[in-house]
Amino acid sequence: MKIAFVGKGGSGKTTLSSLFVRHLAGRGLPVVAIDADINQHLGMALGLDEARAAKIPALGDRLTEIKEHLRGDNPRISSAAAMVKTTPPGAGSRLLRFRGDDPVHALGEEVDGATLLATGPFNDDDLGVACYHSKTGAVELYLNHLVDEPGEYVVVDMTAGADTFASGLFTRFDLMFLVAEPTRKGVGVYRQYTEYARDYDVAIRVVGNKVAGEDDVAYLRRHVGDDLLTWLGQSAAVRALEQGRHGVPLEEANTAALDRMLAEVDACPRDWDRFQRQAVEFHVKNARSWASRAVGEDLEAQVDPEFRFPVAHAR
Repeated sequence: MKIAFVGKGGSGKTTLSSLFVRHLAGRGLPVVAIDADINQHLGMALGLDEARAAKIPALGDRLTEIKEHLRGDNPRISSAAAMVKTTPPGAGSRLLRFRGDDPVHALGEEVDGATLLATGPFNDDDLGVACYHSKTGAVELYLNHLVDEPGEYVVVDMTAGADTFASGLFTRFDLMFLVAEPTRKGVGVYRQYTEYARDYDVAIRVVGNKVAGEDDVAYLRRHVGDDLLTWLGQSAAVRALEQGRHGVPLEEANTAALDRMLAEVDACPRDWDRFQRQAVEFHVKNARSWASRAVGEDLEAQVDPEFRFPVAHAR
């Protein structure tokens, strides 16, 4: 299952991403965590020191290698250079298996039972000439080519704000957890996200954060309605982790909230045909608006209309 954590800056989405990853790994469940936020703090939130987190190889710096592997001998893709972030798989493409032996997962760092991948920060060569979508394109290609089964979890800490919707990446998830504080800004982001996602059959559930009491819960219910799945309050355990102290147990109510989130993920239906159809729709859109012109080829020809994911069961 592919899960995104989204929300405005400062809402606590990286903290909740890390708590959810820890929650899964602590129960012995297989999980890949991906830091796709421009600030790159997920590694430290999971307990790595800053130096070790900084040494995780950046997916965004290895796009050519990743593309070369994924295109395989797909005759519709002339070269790695002609492969863009929305390029969908087709006959001859190499698909990825969860935590498999491939050039993408090989870049991961094992952290307390989870595999951590990172898009990487901006570097000196990027500043002033590139946008962060050049980094998150590696995540979109990864998700486009990943054949994950029920009981396998990919958790992506997305960049803050509406940048989530700047590409087809937002359609690559089975479920998006929108982390919202009980404030006007918090629910304003919810309205923005649901408006953008309305026509794309994207599942969004709101997780309240920094909830101080029943008034905060009532505020969130009033503004997000049934999309409010659960909420977390202030946590001494989280504060301890942020200070580098371990061994402080997470509060019972906050643990119950994580259980509720996991149950919601496991209940999500999986529709591989829709997944591929959305990938194709965004690829065609990108090809027509900029990608074919930029690459110098008709990238719509990369679409394989006969391709189907080789999955054992569709949920």
